Amino acid sequence: MSKIPTGFEAHLFSPIRHVRLTVPSNCSKAGALLFVGSVQFGTFLMLAEAVSPGYSLQLNYISDLGSTFPASAPIFNSSIVLFGALVLGSAYYLQRAFGWLPLSGLIAFSGIGLLGVGLFPEGSSFALHDLFSFLTFLFSGLAAVVAARFQRAPLSCFSVILGSTTLAAMILYVPGTGSFGTMIGIGVGGLERMIVYPVLLWSIGFSGHLIGMEDRAST
Repeated sequence: MSKIPTGFEAHLFSPIRHVRLTVPSNCSKAGALLFVGSVQFGTFLMLAEAVSPGYSLQLNYISDLGSTFPASAPIFNSSIVLFGALVLGSAYYLQRAFGWLPLSGLIAFSGIGLLGVGLFPEGSSFALHDLFSFLTFLFSGLAAVVAARFQRAPLSCFSVILGSTTLAAMILYVPGTGSFGTMIGIGVGGLERMIVYPVLLWSIGFSGHLIGMEDRAST
């Protein structure tokens, strides 16, 4: 049996001895929660659409997946409730990281809206579903805009564009409950996706940015 050269073993294992376990920053925790929430919702949204025969991306509302189509209802509602809970957790760590309430507050209200959308499906009493949907759309769009403060160009520009797209589509959507979407040929479902998809994409991009950041506020 050959003998290991002198010093070789120490050289081989020296990197292992110098590995240090670091505690993730609050930014990293916030980003991880937001990333998991966004990606799982996007994935299960597509799955819910796939298991709903007759569902139309153009003619149906997104929330129809949580009420009108029984096969997709548990998938959609549980996914969006989980999304809301993870967004609330992300807001908590963002406040600890930056100490700036406008951003963490907007994201927290977005999380509350998501929870409400899942807990009170379409057709719930007192129009609670519509109320929570409105809160989600409004506060997530605003959050994307103000989050530009913590990003460098060009990501900060993309953040403003995506948030503004959501808010603009929301303005077109609310007065006629999606009639503008029908007018331009994308239907109520298409116009609603012009509200949802930009901020969903923003949340994925912003979460990746956060994961690589260090905290700026004392905790």
